[in-house]
Amino acid sequence: MSNPLDELYREIILDHYRAPRGKQPISKVDITSDGQNPSCGDEIAVQVTMDDGTVKDVHVDCKGCAISVASGSMLAEYTKGKSLEEVKKIVGAVKSMLKGDESEIPAELADLDALKGVRKFPVRIKCALLAWMTLIEGLKNYENGKGGHQKTVSTEDEE
Repeated sequence: MSNPLDELYREIILDHYRAPRGKQPISKVDITSDGQNPSCGDEIAVQVTMDDGTVKDVHVDCKGCAISVASGSMLAEYTKGKSLEEVKKIVGAVKSMLKGDESEIPAELADLDALKGVRKFPVRIKCALLAWMTLIEGLKNYENGKGGHQKTVSTEDEE
């Protein structure tokens, strides 16, 4: 029987924490959204460059725990090059998985499955959700013609 912490900090989580993707600043920003997780102190800023309905580039600046940083890194890696609809599906799959839905993460997103271990630590779920909640708020603003920052997303608002 494996130790739950071993599962939580699987090598993929550590890799994303040690070498986060999306750290490179982007010059043209179409979407910007900030988020915070008051229960852990995590803070994140997500910026996105769009090109004809597709995520061209993603910048994630996350200060926080390993789970939060790794989740933001995975977001940057898996949303780049995807359409808005594809991104929404990915966000939905991650949120469902973190909240206990046993449906499988699509094979092309298999690394995101590494976040599943977070469910054993309910207080850490918000750490993993922060980046995804922040991105989806930014996308909603963008689709409503308000690509710029509107408000800071808080994991305390997550039901």
